[in-house]
Amino acid sequence: MADGDGTRGEAPRARGTDGARGGPRPRGRRPGTRRLRGWGGVAAMAAACAVTAALTLVPLAHGELGPAAASGTAAAAPGRATAECTDPEASLPPSTADGPSVKAIKARGKLVVGVDQNSYRWGYRDPATRELEGFDIDLARAIAEDILGDRDAVILRAIPTNQRIAALESGRVDLVVRTMTINCKRAEQVAFSTAYFQAGQQVLAPATSAVTGYDSSLKGRRVCSAEGSTAYEALEKQSFGAVFKDQHDGGDGDEDVLTVPNQLDCLVRLQLGEVDAVVTDNALAAGQAAQDPAVRLKGRPFTTEFYGVAAKLGNDDLVRRVNQVLVDYRKGPWQRAYDKWLSAVLPGIAGPPAPKYRSS
Repeated sequence: MADGDGTRGEAPRARGTDGARGGPRPRGRRPGTRRLRGWGGVAAMAAACAVTAALTLVPLAHGELGPAAASGTAAAAPGRATAECTDPEASLPPSTADGPSVKAIKARGKLVVGVDQNSYRWGYRDPATRELEGFDIDLARAIAEDILGDRDAVILRAIPTNQRIAALESGRVDLVVRTMTINCKRAEQVAFSTAYFQAGQQVLAPATSAVTGYDSSLKGRRVCSAEGSTAYEALEKQSFGAVFKDQHDGGDGDEDVLTVPNQLDCLVRLQLGEVDAVVTDNALAAGQAAQDPAVRLKGRPFTTEFYGVAAKLGNDDLVRRVNQVLVDYRKGPWQRAYDKWLSAVLPGIAGPPAPKYRSS
């Protein structure tokens, strides 16, 4: 089942687009907000769809099916120290063995996966069918089919960008399949599969903007990124004089204008004229540029990043099982999913990245 287990639960309150941090903070109308540009009515519809999707996604009520944390009985192993991490894309060798995590999922009868519902062509709710669809959604269903024999035996739980790791640590989800970049810092907190897609950070700005890319043209510009994203980390290291932090960033009074819970919120801010540019994965930005003809990808990608499926630390058998799924997925299903969802906006990609495995 895509969105729940067939029971009714309390719908989550919307905050931004996904209701991060447990609910909305009081927020008045921002002064100087201008009318939407680019999409016009389409942008308003997209924002409304995102909020509606957050309200209609049915979470598990307390006690239903048990927490996803029960999917692993192994204690969470300490992550590899950042100083020792030289190849974060190297993952555990694949295996079909049913360890404690996989057995718990089979006993439950559902795989719980944290996904996006706002990223066009990756993970989004089709307004016509009301179904979650996209490249990441296809992969999540393939994992469910392998473990449980049914691609619909999955609960797709929408989580904000800044809650991906927390959702795994708290046991709200078994896996996260949500354009999540593998890096050494995150490898201390979660366990990654082998890479299933290559992307890079790039700048998105209005087509008429003087911004030329991730360079000095950002000086003095208001730049938006998602909290907990690699884009935000890149801006912290080198901002080129851009303004990229809210005044109360991370606090109770966080304005959520320059740093936002979800990456799609940045596009809305850009269309409202509240920011001048966005830094995000080019894979996501390409989908947004396809939606809005008034924005463009500027310059070239300035990083090389790989997406992986994330699991809770210590659930090694589940990581190995996902890696086995990816072995088969790379042989045909990956290309079919790419042709269906991404080839029109990210043309020229010959295939998935080759897997890397750790020797110990």
